[in-house]
Amino acid sequence: MGQSSGYYTSSAVQLFTIVSCLLVLSCAGSVAAYKNYTVGDSLGWFDTLEKPGVNYQKWADSNNFSLGDFLLFNTDNNHSIIQTYNFTTYKLCDYDDALQNDTIQWSAADPSSTAPHPISVAVPLLKEGMTYFFSSDYDGEQCNNGQRFKVNVTHGQGLPKSLQDPSDDAPAPNSPDFGSDDSAPETIVPANFNHPIEEDSDKDAASGSGSISFDGKFNGFFMLLQIVYIFFKL
Repeated sequence: MGQSSGYYTSSAVQLFTIVSCLLVLSCAGSVAAYKNYTVGDSLGWFDTLEKPGVNYQKWADSNNFSLGDFLLFNTDNNHSIIQTYNFTTYKLCDYDDALQNDTIQWSAADPSSTAPHPISVAVPLLKEGMTYFFSSDYDGEQCNNGQRFKVNVTHGQGLPKSLQDPSDDAPAPNSPDFGSDDSAPETIVPANFNHPIEEDSDKDAASGSGSISFDGKFNGFFMLLQIVYIFFKL
């Protein structure tokens, strides 16, 4: 009897250890997920002359950014969104002399507008390293009044399939063809924007991060059921 009791006690400990490991593995998929960051949170994307409380560099320093993440800019048509990998362009608050392959104008301002209207622009992070953002309008006045920040983009999970190998025929946001009906960027979205899902899971998942955690959890769950079945069968 003593040996039998010891055998079952040892087996129970082993089963508990296996189950614990599987539970950890099944939850691991939900940890890694692409993220959306709303620039400035509820304050949006404006200069300090319009919203004195904004501090975009402080906001950026409080977050961790990786490839495949999106930055969502909530602003209006009197403020522009410029992304550059060139520190000199960023420092000067002026992209007039920037190269097309290192600077992108995601949204242009309309200084002549007498009735500003809100816009939301989602910008994907596609390159590792330092990336700079600013508004260049009014001869750099908005940029010099706080509408600028820099982020360090890490590799993370790497780019999702939906952001890899973009078509060479697609016009850049600052190209002459940009803005036509056939080339309107999918990155201009409403304020309730959700991260785009993986191409091969469009029909099966509600979001990219959701599909990642769903698969990981259920794979671990079925493995757990198999282990429990084998144990009790023995």
